[in-house]
Amino acid sequence: MSNSPKSQYETYGLTGMSFVDRGTGEQPSYGAGGPDRGGYVDTYRPAYEALAVSEAPTEPILPRQTPTLVQTQALGDSGEGPRSGGRAAARRAARRRRAAERPDPLRLLPQALVVAFLAGGASAFVASDKAIELSVDGKERTLHTFADDVTELLAEEGVRVGEHDVVAPAPGTGLTSGDEIAVRYGRPVRLTLDGQPHEVWTTAHTVDGALEQLGVRAEGAYLSTSRSQRIGRQGLALDVRTERTVTIMADGRARTIRTNAATVGEAVEEAGITLHGEDTTSVRPGSFPRDGQTVSVMRITGTQEVREEAIPFLTTRTNDPLLFRGTEVVDRAGEPGARRVTYLLRTVNGVRQKPRRVGDEVVREPRGQVVRVGTKPRPDSMRDADRLNWSGLAACESGGRPGAVDPSGTYGGLYQFDTHTWHTLGGSGRPQDAPAAEQTRRAKKLYIRRGTSPWPHCGAHLHD
Repeated sequence: MSNSPKSQYETYGLTGMSFVDRGTGEQPSYGAGGPDRGGYVDTYRPAYEALAVSEAPTEPILPRQTPTLVQTQALGDSGEGPRSGGRAAARRAARRRRAAERPDPLRLLPQALVVAFLAGGASAFVASDKAIELSVDGKERTLHTFADDVTELLAEEGVRVGEHDVVAPAPGTGLTSGDEIAVRYGRPVRLTLDGQPHEVWTTAHTVDGALEQLGVRAEGAYLSTSRSQRIGRQGLALDVRTERTVTIMADGRARTIRTNAATVGEAVEEAGITLHGEDTTSVRPGSFPRDGQTVSVMRITGTQEVREEAIPFLTTRTNDPLLFRGTEVVDRAGEPGARRVTYLLRTVNGVRQKPRRVGDEVVREPRGQVVRVGTKPRPDSMRDADRLNWSGLAACESGGRPGAVDPSGTYGGLYQFDTHTWHTLGGSGRPQDAPAAEQTRRAKKLYIRRGTSPWPHCGAHLHD
């Protein structure tokens, strides 16, 4: 009927087929009548059927039959002419008429098979089609598919997923009509959480959703961007500082605050504490304040003090083969230098600290000392000393005068002994008061001990 909804077969293009009439319950005839007889005109005719229709059925002429008999049969059928032997012919004509009026089972069989095949194919076609709800990153649509599982459906729709994307149900899950599939793309977030950098991924579309998905407590936290900020596929950078408890100790009093400050210095300011001059904190002011941390404020006062300190000189030693071993002669006395040093004197919370050196300046460079060290073997006895030129040494030291005294009054005698050396050699009194022979004897004794070092300028005359 023209006003009735299309059947499922019309929907899938299976029109032009005849089926049982639902109103009468009768099946139309296939080719038994024609349009003039009210029958159904079959538009499907196999090749062999067309051949059968085109050739009218005729009675085969047997060799024994004569033209007269055939003509007689024909006349009998029409009711004209002689009827001798006509009953057999009449029966044959009646059978032919009934055969022409009765549908041929062999002729109807191919049409029935075609109808059954098409009806079964339509049922299988309808059963394989599935209506699926697909949501890709929040965009929903309904589609029909013949895919067997989630992976095949996503491939058909050109939806690519990576390791950070989420698909529910999981890829490979079988599909049935009415299923819902959700694809959520991952987004990179360069998260700095309480000073620590992290590289994380989220399928959330907003900062607020990402924080909830990552389990970050946002209550009272500082966020570098709005919580409603959308996160694109390219991701974003996000700085989050959660609220922490910090205790500040200052001026004998403790202050505990809740803060999301980025540095200890900011937390100290939030506690209402002002730093003056050299005041500082027990931890670096630029460090990140941890939850439960205690920070002490140190009140510092300081002064500077300048002190002058000596710079020691260096001594250079050279070997001298003319001096006995163990003998050293200072050719040039060393002089220490001087530097000016600045120290910082501080008190922390009223307690004086150890002075801290903060600078120095050299005022005078030191002058090095030069010393000659003897390498000559010592004489074994006074006899070795007797062979030396003692008169030449006395002439150089005192002009050969036993009672000579130097202008300072420190040295006296032929060989200019000082009183301390004279006494260590066993002499008594002053050397210039002793006889010349005693002075020479004790000079030889000194030579055996120290070589020519007691006479640095005139000692060389002993070997003339």
